[in-house]
Amino acid sequence: MNFSLVFLFQILITVLFCIISVIFDVREGIVPNWLTLCLLIFGVISNLILSIFSSNIKYILASIISAVITYAITYMIWQLNIWGGGDVKLFTGIASVIPFGLNVDFLHIFPKLSVYPFSFSVVLNSILVSFPFLMIFLIYLIVKNNVFKDNKDFLFNMFNFSSINYIVESTFNKMVPVSDIKEGAIVNEYYFNNEYVCDLINEDEGNLKIYKNDGKDSYFHYYFKSQSAGGITEREMYLLKIMSAQGFISDEISVKISFPFTPSILLGLLIAVVYGDIIMLVTKNIFLVV
Repeated sequence: MNFSLVFLFQILITVLFCIISVIFDVREGIVPNWLTLCLLIFGVISNLILSIFSSNIKYILASIISAVITYAITYMIWQLNIWGGGDVKLFTGIASVIPFGLNVDFLHIFPKLSVYPFSFSVVLNSILVSFPFLMIFLIYLIVKNNVFKDNKDFLFNMFNFSSINYIVESTFNKMVPVSDIKEGAIVNEYYFNNEYVCDLINEDEGNLKIYKNDGKDSYFHYYFKSQSAGGITEREMYLLKIMSAQGFISDEISVKISFPFTPSILLGLLIAVVYGDIIMLVTKNIFLVV
């Protein structure tokens, strides 16, 4: 059995899934669960087949272990609002398909292996290459929203705290009709007094969380917001729409404009497949210079 062909097939399928994820993320703002689940299943099944034909359990074992470790690590980072839940699942799917470096003889591809799973190289590469995308995305939003149109003074004082905070608030948040809100939307603070709203959201136990407004002399006693970059669940989406239709909350709500991270994941994967870990490559070049 030509394992190089199987490895190449795994790479191509993984890249294809990542391209489809980019399309969904950019157009819809969400990576569908069915897409990442299919990639995960493909990874487990393809590595199980490799183990059966090679009479070596390492392929399926590495696939499962790599997926579990990658999910655990990227889930913890997700809690820090670095990326969304769909990105976590996409990283996990990649880890299940490509658990360690691949050796495709006829293409001379052999990533420089590190002490951690191949998927970690994808994660690190994705984070590093995301900064140019983030800067381009920020500039696009600033131009689109005419941030400096009525506030030209900020253009000449961009590097103090108030200016940076203004730019972030003006570009990465927007008001949307509750009727148009989608699953995965990251809801900003919404202030209210109705305790029935507290009960409805607390009963759902989703991504929205109720907080007491402890500010002095504040008219509103409570506010809710998304806990993480995963955004609201489908149930919470419908709950917000029902509460808005019944007059418990207003017709509009503030949400964050999320940065699509899947293009960085795709590029991080391609770099990892062809060149390996960016950090190791840079470190190697530094040592060579020294």
